[in-house]
Amino acid sequence: MLLLTCTFVTTLYAMAVTIASIALPDMRGAMAATQDQITWTITGNIVATAVATPLAGWLAGHIQPRVILLFSVTGFIGTSILCGLSQSLEQIVIFRVLQGIFGAPLVPLPQALVLTFFPPEKRSMAMSVYGMGVILGPIIAPTLGGYLGEEFGWRWIFFTLVPFGLSALILVYLVVPKSLPRVARGFDVIGFLALATAVASFQLLFDRGERNSWFDSIETWIEISLGFMGLYIFVVHSLTTSKPFVDLRIFADRNYALGLFLVFVFGMLNFAPMVLFPPLMQELRGYPSSVIGILMGARGVGTFLGFMIMAFAGKVDPRIPLFIGFVLQGVAGWEMSQFSINMTTFDVFWTSALQGLGVGLCWVPIAVVTFSTLNNQFLSEGTALFHLVRNFASSLYISVSVAVVLRMGAFNYTDIVNRIDITGPGFMHQQGLYQWGSNTVVGTMGLSREIYRQSMMIGYIDSFFLFSMISFAALLGLFFIKPKKS
Repeated sequence: MLLLTCTFVTTLYAMAVTIASIALPDMRGAMAATQDQITWTITGNIVATAVATPLAGWLAGHIQPRVILLFSVTGFIGTSILCGLSQSLEQIVIFRVLQGIFGAPLVPLPQALVLTFFPPEKRSMAMSVYGMGVILGPIIAPTLGGYLGEEFGWRWIFFTLVPFGLSALILVYLVVPKSLPRVARGFDVIGFLALATAVASFQLLFDRGERNSWFDSIETWIEISLGFMGLYIFVVHSLTTSKPFVDLRIFADRNYALGLFLVFVFGMLNFAPMVLFPPLMQELRGYPSSVIGILMGARGVGTFLGFMIMAFAGKVDPRIPLFIGFVLQGVAGWEMSQFSINMTTFDVFWTSALQGLGVGLCWVPIAVVTFSTLNNQFLSEGTALFHLVRNFASSLYISVSVAVVLRMGAFNYTDIVNRIDITGPGFMHQQGLYQWGSNTVVGTMGLSREIYRQSMMIGYIDSFFLFSMISFAALLGLFFIKPKKS
């Protein structure tokens, strides 16, 4: 029952991250926002979770996990309702940030409970079941949210989270033990503020860099200066204070340090396609939200299959499923980079499912490798830092992916315009089919729209190609894993 409760609570968090991606195109129109502005509803949520996640480890040492989870789920339900009632871009971003703060403990604390209550020989099985929560959300949220969004409007996508939140609240109240042993530690204000400053500054740097023309903007220089200054203060302070916010002795464990590298890459690859596909399919291909939701659910189906495989492959050398998982994600990214503007629903379905299968094969061995040799006294702190790195990598790479799409789309728009020959036979043939031309307003607008579609498609292709290369590059880290002796 505890494993079921922890899995369901994690499902709730996973739903919140992925469900908003279905609503992006509709919210963008309702809020009159640009593509990079509307993605803040996702990146703002993830970066808020990343900043607040390290607090979960400290809170668990002072407050019973049951109380923390009850408070977090209640706040999560309230902010979900406020997201659905938002009237402006600023409001929904603020409420999504608050939702991320309340949702921050919903992954590391349940994972720490699972690792605490299950002995090492059963952790692989337990983590496979627990990991279902990570992928049930991406299956349920896009499918159900896409249907409700198309039928009743994008606000109902957020209202969908309320009944799931109430169910999680009841399970936590009934199942999670009221009293658990805790290791209380002092709160290092300087260390926390320095780490939060670094994370938020680097996120703002990558999220707003394209809009600010990168290093031509004073804002970019301020953000990069604050980021490195916060990182420097955090490291130096952690090395010199007696009670740091993050005990750096945790990095003496080789597998844990390597696990953070792997989960950083995993985090980069995890949510990026789910943010890129909805605007690609709706704006460039005209698919309705219900169809997009089903296609996004394909990724969850693949991930579910990967977890099922890992549930029965607990004794396999973790390097083997990690190798296969990253290769599958790389192949999926490569196939996505071969799409044309005429891609079909089947193309999206099978590549999303393949990427999801790679995610399912990677998650369990990464978690097992990371915590296989870590001292139990560091579990709460270790899981919090583990998910901080994963969330930060996700939000960071989403910003990079969107920046690649916008930059390459703009570049290719100019390039294609310069290559058009209105006297050529190809243009004359298409002109008869689509009424393109430069002599009428309608013809000029139609031509401009088609150039925009083609140039943005190239931007998405470039982003998928980068996704593929990062997946294959992650394989280098597998050579440094030190298997635990039986």
